[in-house]
Amino acid sequence: MDIEQLKQFLQVARLGNITRAAEELAISQPTLSRSIQRLEEEFGQPLLERKTRAVALTDAGVLLKSRAEQIIGILDDTKAEMTDDGRSGRLRIGAIPTIAPYFLPDFLRYFREQFAEAVMIVQEETTDNLLASCKQGEVDLAILALPIAAKYVDTEALFDEELLLTMPVGHPLATKKRVVVDDVEPYPFVLLGEAHCLTSSVVSSCRQRSFQPVAVERTSQLATVQELVSLGHGVSMIPKMAHRCDASKTRVYRSFDGAKPKRTVAMAWNPYRFESRLLLALRDKLREYCSEHYSA
Repeated sequence: MDIEQLKQFLQVARLGNITRAAEELAISQPTLSRSIQRLEEEFGQPLLERKTRAVALTDAGVLLKSRAEQIIGILDDTKAEMTDDGRSGRLRIGAIPTIAPYFLPDFLRYFREQFAEAVMIVQEETTDNLLASCKQGEVDLAILALPIAAKYVDTEALFDEELLLTMPVGHPLATKKRVVVDDVEPYPFVLLGEAHCLTSSVVSSCRQRSFQPVAVERTSQLATVQELVSLGHGVSMIPKMAHRCDASKTRVYRSFDGAKPKRTVAMAWNPYRFESRLLLALRDKLREYCSEHYSA
């Protein structure tokens, strides 16, 4: 058994499919199958339950997955600690889709002003996938929205962000002197899919006013939500950072009077992994940047 075999096994365990795992590992499916078979022969019992189009872990496979993650994590942490100079190295930063395109470009430029030698790898994923990547050490830092429910992950709130009402030009609420959350109850909503935490924030804000928004459209991209709003499919609530990046003249944004819907943007990381000086600097610069650009 070698480290490469363990990494290959973990890829299969993560994807639940040998063909897809082989593609991501850039090796042939027979090669990967033989690698798993050799592990099974070494341990003397099956690690995978093979089905028609997928594989599932046996009890032995679940145990090996846990141990293999620990072994790979220890090796990665050891290498990182031995080469930690506080200036160079690789950092893997993740963000949810309703934050990544609007927040990360400017922040990464800000960070690179002092840490030009650092290599930044960006991953855009939904909250659940980002938290799993944090726990497994695949992402060093994640930027997402609270609340979250996850063990073995620390979080720190960075700032509260207002959610703005967006509607097409000419909408009845576009010229109303005051708009409160209750005013949107009669109108259909365009929302992101349920996997996106922004939808939970919008629904929660409406429920606090004792109504459930009726979604006529659901999509996976915030830009698509904005375009559907422009086409008159409904109204929506959009994070303020997305509004700042929107140059379109086909939709109108309004801040609610009274209680304003908000979300809390936070950073998350795995405190049980080695924390390099570069990673600590990244967290400090993130706090500094948010204080300068997103403070109330």
